[in-house]
Amino acid sequence: MSTTVRTRFAPSPTGHLHIGSARTALFNWLLARHTGGTFVLRVEDTDAARNTEASRDAIFSGLKWLGMDWDEGPQVGGDYGPYFQSERNEIYDRYLAQLEASDRAYKDESGATRFRMPDQPITIDDLICGSQTINLKEQGATRWDAKLKKDVAANPDLVIRRADGSYIFHFVNVVDDIDMKITHVIRGEDHLSNTPKHAALFEALGAPLPIFVHIPLNLNADGSKMSKRDQGASITDYIEQGFLPSAVCNYIALLGWSPKDDEEIFSLEKLIKRFELSGINRSNSRFDFKKCLWLNGEHLRRLDADELLQKSTPFLTEKNIPLDDPRLPAALQLIRERAETLDQIPAGIAPIFSADIEIEEKALAKISGRKNITDVLQGLHHSFADQSDWSEENIKASIVATAEKLELKMGALMLPCRIAATGKAGGPDLLPLLVLIGKNIVLDRITQLIAKL
Repeated sequence: MSTTVRTRFAPSPTGHLHIGSARTALFNWLLARHTGGTFVLRVEDTDAARNTEASRDAIFSGLKWLGMDWDEGPQVGGDYGPYFQSERNEIYDRYLAQLEASDRAYKDESGATRFRMPDQPITIDDLICGSQTINLKEQGATRWDAKLKKDVAANPDLVIRRADGSYIFHFVNVVDDIDMKITHVIRGEDHLSNTPKHAALFEALGAPLPIFVHIPLNLNADGSKMSKRDQGASITDYIEQGFLPSAVCNYIALLGWSPKDDEEIFSLEKLIKRFELSGINRSNSRFDFKKCLWLNGEHLRRLDADELLQKSTPFLTEKNIPLDDPRLPAALQLIRERAETLDQIPAGIAPIFSADIEIEEKALAKISGRKNITDVLQGLHHSFADQSDWSEENIKASIVATAEKLELKMGALMLPCRIAATGKAGGPDLLPLLVLIGKNIVLDRITQLIAKL
């Protein structure tokens, strides 16, 4: 009879949701969803001095934004709560009493409670890192002696409760996994060195070991360890910059997991279907913000028109883009081919809806030195003014005719025309953009640029 998969994500509410933690949560969530199992969220909030309500709320909202719902945990409940470690002391006391009754725990001279490390080899079979065997008693322990200024031999037995009665992470982590019937422990490779201690505690408490899956680290592009201050580290930044949660999950999944083919674009539904633990890589991943942007652009272009409008609305509203303007749907379709994030959309279509524009200095510098620039702009103004039907076809015909008259290539007129109409040297396709701006406004802006030159 197969056991239902139960995975868990156990963050400490001491900061915003970090991309490395989000990846750990995602792999646990994907395995649970792929197997029809249960994803548990529990909060390791025993560090009262550093825990904050704001951090806890940011973690919860970050997970929800990413689409990672939890089956058991805060705000949901479940049969194995409480799901805050700060509320589980009675449970920890009960498991400690079990260790004391079997003489596996004792108080040392300082009043702290220690777990007797077994004097025998402990073997850990990790799905990613392989098999490791160690005798923690033989390995011993060390502590820093301030007087001697060196490490000296120390008691190898593990402190599991401090003299003040507060519990140590290693003990409560194992107790929670046992009590919540966790079958798979998927976490960062930096926890691997703790796992033999945890295995010894599982054995002493008469519980089977879960399946351990230690994920290789996620590093910066230069190979350095990613910190909370690095670009792309905080999930909150992705929300504020207008990333799509599906794209962020897509990118995070590829930081350490491979579908074993060349496919790179995944919806959450497809990730659930394709995810296997065997696809987790054995080498460290490297964060590439440019690729994350590219993936987001690909997801953005796959949105239907209603989804694009709905997801863009907060960013459009912030920049006073009118949601009831009949030109907006066409403007969104135009910009989606170039935008990589939702917060780039308002700037890209602003020239369509703004009464006035400012010419960017860098854009102006690209044309101000051209000897025939005034002739070009005046020629465009004259040709555009003659058009009674303001369509892409007729706009193009006007540009071609002006170019022939001035004995220039059409391309020589496109940049001055764009800068006059939008104030920028780049942007969406020019012809449909000019149609949406409107003939009279384009003519006025050309006149203004001529005066400026």
